[in-house]
Amino acid sequence: MKKLPLLGNITPAQFLRDYWQKKPLLIRQAIPGFKPLLSFDKLAGLARENHVESRLVTRRDGQWDMQHGPLAELPARSEREWTMLVQGANLYDPGADALLRQFRFIADARLDDLMISFATDGAGVGPHFDSYDVFLLQAHGKRRWRISAQQDLELVEGLPLKILANFASEEEFVLEPGDMLYLPPHYAHDGVAEGECMTYSIGFRAPGYQEIGEAFLQFMADSIDLPGRYADPDLQPAKNPAEIPREMLSTITEELNKVRWDEEDVAIFLGEYLSEPKHNVFFTAPAKPLVVGRFMEQAGKKGLKLSSKTLMLYRGKNVFINGESFAVGRADKAVLDALANERRLEGALLGQATDDVLEALYTWYQDGWIELA
Repeated sequence: MKKLPLLGNITPAQFLRDYWQKKPLLIRQAIPGFKPLLSFDKLAGLARENHVESRLVTRRDGQWDMQHGPLAELPARSEREWTMLVQGANLYDPGADALLRQFRFIADARLDDLMISFATDGAGVGPHFDSYDVFLLQAHGKRRWRISAQQDLELVEGLPLKILANFASEEEFVLEPGDMLYLPPHYAHDGVAEGECMTYSIGFRAPGYQEIGEAFLQFMADSIDLPGRYADPDLQPAKNPAEIPREMLSTITEELNKVRWDEEDVAIFLGEYLSEPKHNVFFTAPAKPLVVGRFMEQAGKKGLKLSSKTLMLYRGKNVFINGESFAVGRADKAVLDALANERRLEGALLGQATDDVLEALYTWYQDGWIELA
């Protein structure tokens, strides 16, 4: 596995072994000569959209305030100490999507999104910690980061942001365009803009087990099969009418214990759960979709690519796309695995696909899930 400038000229395996969820890594010129992928005006335009998750954080006279988008108005760029945060920029800009994909040495099941932060002089969101891994790439201007491995993660009460009550910096760095800082989960950090700046945050999914458990039980509700109905032919007269009978409790416990699941059940749940688009993601169908014959002809010549909004995963014989799942045979699996891994499919590979997969590809094209390359 080759060394990556993105990781400070170490291999992904070395990074995962020595740093991932263990300790920070400062990488000078991870992307040499890096420039912002979106202008301020485009970023502000996204923040005005209903379907884009955005926030405005301001600090005036020591008082914090946070507004959730859409952000119809922003403070003047000349005004100090305000930050605009735009989540999921990779969904709306091809360059931002390409940047996010540079981090695919981490499985897509964990890779989340690219958030862009625009900040004026002196601005930040206060000392805080994240519950997930994050890469902080400086895109424009300078930002001073203070970080700490402190165990005290108590928060200030009564604030609109989660700000650490007792932050104590242990290390300090100034990042310039192209520099990047990796931080493990729960690592305290505070970034302050030195002049106007933009920072790109590459974040990772780390759902809580409670959330996963609740979603899994909901998923399993559709597949539980417990035939029959409760009966008690040997019922005895009740001594205490309000007490649940012991025999009733034992019988129903025994029946519920028949609910079982195996690793494949979990794999199907996980694939659907992880590939489900976020609530604010909407797909755009082609304005004038090609008829199926013309589509296949063009796909054979140009190939296909996944929409930047599409999430496609697989495990074993099961393929998952945008919250849907299906099992495939060996021949189709090779084609769909290639599409999932490369996020594009060469036209020549379409000749290996069965009619069922070709039909699915055309449906996905009509729905805006895939596009002609």
